[in-house]
Amino acid sequence: MPKKAYEKELKALQARLVDMQAWVQSTGARVVVIFEGRDAAGKGSTISRVSQYLNPRVARVVALPTPTEREKTQWYFQRYVANLPAAGEIVLMDRSWYNRAGVEHVMGYCTNMEYHRFLHQAPIFERMLVEDGILLLKYWFSVSDVEQEARFRSRNEDPMRRWKLSPNDILSITKWEDYSRAKDTMVVHTDIPEARWFEVDNDDKRRGRINMIHHLLSQIPYQPVEREPIDIPERPASGGYERPPRELQNYVPDYAAEVIARGAG
Repeated sequence: MPKKAYEKELKALQARLVDMQAWVQSTGARVVVIFEGRDAAGKGSTISRVSQYLNPRVARVVALPTPTEREKTQWYFQRYVANLPAAGEIVLMDRSWYNRAGVEHVMGYCTNMEYHRFLHQAPIFERMLVEDGILLLKYWFSVSDVEQEARFRSRNEDPMRRWKLSPNDILSITKWEDYSRAKDTMVVHTDIPEARWFEVDNDDKRRGRINMIHHLLSQIPYQPVEREPIDIPERPASGGYERPPRELQNYVPDYAAEVIARGAG
């Protein structure tokens, strides 16, 4: 997708996301958006664009770490329940309870019994969320094997993004078909009428972000919210306050001046 067209449409969609956020706040709606997909499929960068202009007190990004030893003894969904939204909140899940259907199953981090129990319980759990009034949206970000490998190599060569590569990421190349089968099985069991899976073709990240955000907005029944006008008062006359001498303050050094000087030179 051409950059100019992408940036123009992205700004327009982000403005609509702000409107949607206002509706969520005013109505007390609860929204959960799940971002799943293969490693390097572009989930994180899409979440960044969705949340860029939203109030972090309203829209929270949830990316849970590896469960603790204590959490491993809890009901599998328990730690996710603690991160569900209250009234007027949006939760963006960077991976979710579907870890069990994907990486945990493929990499052998859970037992077959735990895996099959998950496939049985996940639709029940999600129906309970929807019946309680939560707006639940699930997106699977798809990427081709060629594009995934190219992104891995790009990250490996970029010191600023190398931290994104984990041992599991690299192994996903050798387990491409295993992940494909796991995804297909997951969809068969969990693509329910109350909470459908929506797939995002994300080989072209710009196109994928635009498509996903536009679809998200189409799924939330938001309406424009009349905002109270804000009157900025006139600044009152000085009451005699005098600022302490600048030399008595501990200012950070003006490094920007050095940068400007280097550029001028």
